[in-house]
Amino acid sequence: MSDDTPTPTTPSPEPATPAPAPWLELALSELRQQRDGLQAEIQDLSNRRDQLQREISGSFAGQSDAIARRVKGFQEYLVGALQELAVAAEQMELVVQPLVVQPSPLDQTAAPVAAATAAAAPATGLFSNDDALIRERLATFQGQPDFYADPWKLRRSLEPTGAALLDDWFLGQGGRGAQPSSGSRNRNALITAAAIAILGELYGDRFQTLVLAGMPERLGEWRRGLQDCLGLAREDFGPSSGIVLFERADALIERADRLEERGELPFIVVDAAEAAVEIPILQFPLWLAFAGSPAELTLEDDLL
Repeated sequence: MSDDTPTPTTPSPEPATPAPAPWLELALSELRQQRDGLQAEIQDLSNRRDQLQREISGSFAGQSDAIARRVKGFQEYLVGALQELAVAAEQMELVVQPLVVQPSPLDQTAAPVAAATAAAAPATGLFSNDDALIRERLATFQGQPDFYADPWKLRRSLEPTGAALLDDWFLGQGGRGAQPSSGSRNRNALITAAAIAILGELYGDRFQTLVLAGMPERLGEWRRGLQDCLGLAREDFGPSSGIVLFERADALIERADRLEERGELPFIVVDAAEAAVEIPILQFPLWLAFAGSPAELTLEDDLL
């Protein structure tokens, strides 16, 4: 008798997922590295774009400011030129000039004598008793320069125009007044160095030079000029040294007040680029302000 009961069948196992091949892993790793590299390059380009935008904005603002300064300087130059032209027009004589007769030889001989008498006019003011020493030093300064002179002595040759300026400032203005600028900061520093050398002989260590110039670049030119003309070192420029440099007038005035309280004498020098002399400076017994010409002031504005 046969058994009709079906025989149970065993289910076949599911096929196993094959492991990724090593080359596939290598390819995926390379793709990930390329993706990371591209993302880093995109970020770097974005940063460079932002930096360029900032530089373009800053450059435009800087150019606009420079253009505005040049326009302002040119406007001030035109105003000054027109004022000088108006003064010259008022002084013009529209009548026919009389015929001038050639002077005789006797008049020509007397002219140098009159000029020498005028040049040796008696001094007034603070240096009235020192006119002989001052004029002798100014004449010596116009000779050959002494490059190996002691510190605080003039080592450069002074031009005749600079000597005439100091003669008027010492003996005509009594050491207090404005004088026309020589046209450059280096020549003004040479004139100031000659004044410092003479004041050093008169007052010794009882005076200190205070220089006012509104920008660090201008003060740097003053320091280099005085250092070269007087044979100084960097240690000679500072609050406790012989020369102090100032960007602001209020700090200079405060320093000058303290010097006077200690019985010392401040010698104040004002750069030609300063638009005006502060009123408190005028109270001190020694100050020299260089008055810049319109062309010199315009050039200073162009360099800003």
